[in-house]
Amino acid sequence: MSDTSARVADSTGNWVDTLAPRWARPYLRLSRFDRPIGSWLLLMPCWWSAALASGMAHDIRRLPLTIVLFFIGAFAMRGAGCAWNDITDRDLDARVERTRSRPLPAGQITVKQALAFLVALALVGLVVLLQFNRFAVLTGIASLVVVAVYPFMKRVTWWPQVFLGLAFSWGALMGFAVTFGRIDVTALVLYAGSIAWVIGYDTIYAHQDAEDDALIGVKSTARLFGAHTHQALILFYGLAVVLIGVALASGDVRWPAWLGLMAFAAHLAFQIARLNIHDPALCLRLFKSNRDAGLLLFAGLLADAVMRAA
Repeated sequence: MSDTSARVADSTGNWVDTLAPRWARPYLRLSRFDRPIGSWLLLMPCWWSAALASGMAHDIRRLPLTIVLFFIGAFAMRGAGCAWNDITDRDLDARVERTRSRPLPAGQITVKQALAFLVALALVGLVVLLQFNRFAVLTGIASLVVVAVYPFMKRVTWWPQVFLGLAFSWGALMGFAVTFGRIDVTALVLYAGSIAWVIGYDTIYAHQDAEDDALIGVKSTARLFGAHTHQALILFYGLAVVLIGVALASGDVRWPAWLGLMAFAAHLAFQIARLNIHDPALCLRLFKSNRDAGLLLFAGLLADAVMRAA
């Protein structure tokens, strides 16, 4: 087995490299705790739906606890999802410059060790899920089907980002399941808007690997759109703003939520204007900035929920 202290090529100088015990570093890297942007992006639709549903219910008494539980659950399940993704993609990752130093292709841990860590993280997610009502528990478990199939989609379709959107946007349903014990039209429209957002930002992310993906035959919307990526982003980001706006209107929100949506839309427009698909470092920065875009929308929805509960 190779040196467990060896760093991942595209994630260096973080707290895992400098503070974590040597034995723990491969597991923390496997679950992406050294670069938690994916956990934040998974969390955003959870927080949006929790705030929107609480505002619609005119009751925020459980909202702080729900926000905390969603935070813990998102980080645990994102870690489990990354472990599953790396297990299924270990041979492909070994052939891509940016990913060949990840713990599994680099031989820092075995597949059995990765599976054991995946189960541990999934159990943390299950404990969080069991704090909610029965309908929410079943809704959360149902998401595992999409999570399980996602890593294989890049081998069979040019649209793996759609399947990532289905998985990463599931939280848009969870807030309503937790608050109301059901999923209504407002939740489904919010879910659809979040999927469009994910397709957009993950297309930006995928441009980092477009050349390597072409060499090894991995499909993505980045390769599909190519030079037309800006136009595609206008379509998907625009669709995200419109659908989320429809969800807000359906939820009868007040002005703070609309301000949040305007800030969210302005951030997405900035990304499109700034993007250069031939600059991998810029693509990564713009991709990561979507956490801030999501937080702007959440801030508006949270203020709206507090106002309506007063």
